[in-house]
Amino acid sequence: MLCLVEYDDDGVVDSSRRALSFARKLGESSGSTLAAAVMGTMSASTLASLSSFGVSEAYEVSLSVDVYAPIAWARALVALVDVVGANAVVAAGTDRGHEVMAHVGALSELPMVANCLSATWSHGATVRLSRQRWAGSLIEEAVLEGPRVLLTVASDGVAAEPVATPVVTTVREYQLQPSESDFSVRVAEWKGRGGGVSLADARVVVGGGRGVGSEEGFGPLDELAQLLGAAVGVSRAVTSAGWRPHAQQVGQTGTRISPELYLACGVSGATQHLAGCRSAKHVVTINTDAEAPFLSRADYAIVGDVNVIVPALVVAIRARKSTRANDVGSSDPSC
Repeated sequence: MLCLVEYDDDGVVDSSRRALSFARKLGESSGSTLAAAVMGTMSASTLASLSSFGVSEAYEVSLSVDVYAPIAWARALVALVDVVGANAVVAAGTDRGHEVMAHVGALSELPMVANCLSATWSHGATVRLSRQRWAGSLIEEAVLEGPRVLLTVASDGVAAEPVATPVVTTVREYQLQPSESDFSVRVAEWKGRGGGVSLADARVVVGGGRGVGSEEGFGPLDELAQLLGAAVGVSRAVTSAGWRPHAQQVGQTGTRISPELYLACGVSGATQHLAGCRSAKHVVTINTDAEAPFLSRADYAIVGDVNVIVPALVVAIRARKSTRANDVGSSDPSC
């Protein structure tokens, strides 16, 4: 069992932790151990995460160019399959996971199944699985047959479950010299999100739609998100207007989120957007339109002007934080 792992400065990203849990359970159904492929040199926190999710072997893959290049990454996974003897290759259902695994399928001449929720080996080379279709509005039960299965995991539908006792993870180096053509598509420049919370992993998301009114109108939403330790997400209408980058788009063609709380401000609730936040545990909407589709999805709805209500929320939260800080200070015996 081989799992492609994505990581950042904080270690293994949440979507890959979910993919590791999925891959481990799939491996257990066939008596297979779990190996991980990491592109580049892993940090101590990444190694600790792999150990806590039951990875017995971790391969640090060294490529001739240290950038994201989907074909080169796929080439490395195809080569590692033979080294590991894996009967399945799994990746998170992220933009990179889908892209790399599609190339793995093309190179291996094997089908790739996307957005899986569960999978179990049954009767030798047969895998019974369920997966999301139509942006999660339909769950498909399917049977996949073949010498090796290629799967991506629907991160918003699979829990990240560490093992009870961390295992000892053996780290191995693996060098591959892809051809120059394997880097024909690659990331030339990467601009990080500049700190803050990742949209895909955020426990709280503050969303903004066309109802915010302008690019400048997102100032109070950014401030509210900072106070709540939240990420900012937007609708497609916002990115189409050029107010915010596509990386912040929530929806079928953007990022799919599964926060504990989604506070949607001025978002009407188009079908594509609702598909992206279907797994949110609790939804609160603020909208001037009492008939907006999002209100039927919300746990709580405020009918009113976003540009009045959000600044008021910011003031109230700041006041509450200040009061708590004063209470803590006054209880200090040294004061």
